[in-house]
Amino acid sequence: MSSNSGTLWVTATPIGNPGDLSPRAALVLSGVWRILAEDTRRSGLLLARCGVRSPGFLSLHEHNESRRVPAVLEMLRSGRDLALLADAGTPLLSDPGYRLVRACREEGIRVSPLPGPSAICAALSASGVAPLPFAFLGFPPRGRSEREQFFAPYAGLKLTLVFFERKDRLAACLRDAGKALGRREACLAREMTKAHEEFIRFSLDEAYLLPEDMKGEMTVLIGPPEIVERAAERENPDALIREALSAGFGARETARIVRAGIPALTRKEIYRRVQELKASCADEQQHFRK
Repeated sequence: MSSNSGTLWVTATPIGNPGDLSPRAALVLSGVWRILAEDTRRSGLLLARCGVRSPGFLSLHEHNESRRVPAVLEMLRSGRDLALLADAGTPLLSDPGYRLVRACREEGIRVSPLPGPSAICAALSASGVAPLPFAFLGFPPRGRSEREQFFAPYAGLKLTLVFFERKDRLAACLRDAGKALGRREACLAREMTKAHEEFIRFSLDEAYLLPEDMKGEMTVLIGPPEIVERAAERENPDALIREALSAGFGARETARIVRAGIPALTRKEIYRRVQELKASCADEQQHFRK
């Protein structure tokens, strides 16, 4: 490693709440020569909210990274420190920067991470979906057939899948994932660390029931294939149904209660079983009266 070169600081930034920027990251960002950012305007606003005085920006995104690398390497060779930012979260994870980091390593230029927020880790830690082992898939392709082919290799693997998706493609993406992967536990994490943070758990075959007007950044988690089956085996839906009915809840309310306790079961399956048990209880009561 060259002792005369500058350092490329790979810096994680908040995914929502400005308070998540580490004091060390703020110190480094205010002291580097320039900041390499995917969207310089967005990063400038973020640093302003975090109270960091920016030394200036250079754009580095998927369309100019290859052209930008030689000039950036020359800056580092001359002893200038630079910071690399994504729009939010940890750089390189579904964001540009890999070519630059690899080129720095090949030349012996120091690259050092400033760890911090990551939508991937945040979603895994708070979703309730099995966190290990997992595979991060980035953004799925746009086309239907490409998406099905994209998910197909994971159908037989016992992995939790994590990926990002835009709100206008979410419904189609989940539909295609369901075709390729089958019925699985899933969770949609949106607006993490923000005021309207939400984690929506569902079964992949029920994705069509998700609200259509959701906004914000979307992180999707799909659990491994055995999770749904194990959940169904571990819980006793009939016991929950009988308990809710005996407490005076109606069929619809009972179905909602059981669905919350056993997300592996579909609302249709639960509602059907509620009707069956209600009929069975009515027959038992009539027989007892006789």
